[in-house]
Amino acid sequence: MKLIVKSALAASLALGTCLSLGVAQPAFAQAAGTVVPGLAIANLDAVVANANAYKTAETQRQTTYKAQIDQATSRGAALNAQLKPLADKFNADRQGGKVGQAQLEQQAASIQQLQQSGQAELQNILQPVALSRAYVQEQIDDKMDQAVKNAMAKKKISLLLSPQSVLAVNNNAYNLNQDILAELNTLLPSAQIVPPAGWLPREVREQQAQQGGQQAPSAAAPAAPARSGKQPSGR
Repeated sequence: MKLIVKSALAASLALGTCLSLGVAQPAFAQAAGTVVPGLAIANLDAVVANANAYKTAETQRQTTYKAQIDQATSRGAALNAQLKPLADKFNADRQGGKVGQAQLEQQAASIQQLQQSGQAELQNILQPVALSRAYVQEQIDDKMDQAVKNAMAKKKISLLLSPQSVLAVNNNAYNLNQDILAELNTLLPSAQIVPPAGWLPREVREQQAQQGGQQAPSAAAPAAPARSGKQPSGR
């Protein structure tokens, strides 16, 4: 039971403290031995996080969506202040041994419900910010494939691996991150941070299209003609 309450409180605190929306930028891998021609490794997440378009958008977003961020920060702090005494009371009652299990479970359920509703409220406030980040990410994704191809062609790379698929590397010459980053910065120097009205992320659009495609055949199928039951005369 105690774990439930601690988890609820920690999640709410995380919402309050992470509203700066800063994203840690993965460091490019460094290493140093014999090079196999045509082989390279790239961490595309690190490339994205270090792209000029991404970093500039992260900075601009703090100003463009300042009202939403400030509102969420303030509301998150209020939720934390509301949750903490409830969690403290629950833990004290549990350790005191004078409160029945049913009452403890009721307290825990109330705390968890408050925490979940708070999360939903903060997500709603920050929805424009989340859409902005998704919009920028999609613009980068649209250019990433070409950036990878350009970098591979210039370095004569025939096989590109992710760091997760490699156990060890002893030469930084395999690292294609900087080359891909340079190509990406050329293809997309900057990104738009405010999506058009009604814009939805690609995965949502694809899901909607798939659902529409599944419903279309049944909706478009013509009705079967009524049968009178009268047989042809054969004449």
